[in-house]
Amino acid sequence: ALALHWANDPVGQLVQCRRALRPDGWFAGLMFAGQTLDELRACLAQAETEVTGGLSPRVLPMGEIRDLGGLLQRAGFALPVADSFTTTVRYRDAFHLMRDLRAMGEGNAMAARLRHPTRRAVFLRAAALYQQTYAGPDGLIPATFEMVVLTGWAPHDSQPKPLRPGSAAHRLSDVLSVPELKLPREPGV
Repeated sequence: ALALHWANDPVGQLVQCRRALRPDGWFAGLMFAGQTLDELRACLAQAETEVTGGLSPRVLPMGEIRDLGGLLQRAGFALPVADSFTTTVRYRDAFHLMRDLRAMGEGNAMAARLRHPTRRAVFLRAAALYQQTYAGPDGLIPATFEMVVLTGWAPHDSQPKPLRPGSAAHRLSDVLSVPELKLPREPGV
């Protein structure tokens, strides 16, 4: 449902997903992350600071890929993988972008947001900043969306287990047919 980034307890939500799977069942999830809407976030922050002299959260903070991969481990998934890709969507102006976000259900639902209507001057200034800073030669503005794909397996005895460190039967340098480079030992180690 592309909603994990809204979860107040993402680990708890992932635990529930894992519990719903059969043993060795596969989980795949997709969520917005890190760089999503960086341009909009920067322009809104600068505009609000210039117009009102203050700042309130307007764009949901997004998790970083390392942290999101760690959520899978904390939720008890086996063989967790987190991968990301970035896509850029181009808009006529910031108002079209914000209209699209609202239509996607991605409005500002943060508890710490301002409870009174934002002054129109803030949005007009943000739109002007967005256009000045990011518009391409065609006049369109980019909106970056970083997507993180999370995958993991419900634990099962048939899954591969990591070996004990130092238990390898062959040296990696022998398998790759390359000379092994010995590192100098540090004093006291």
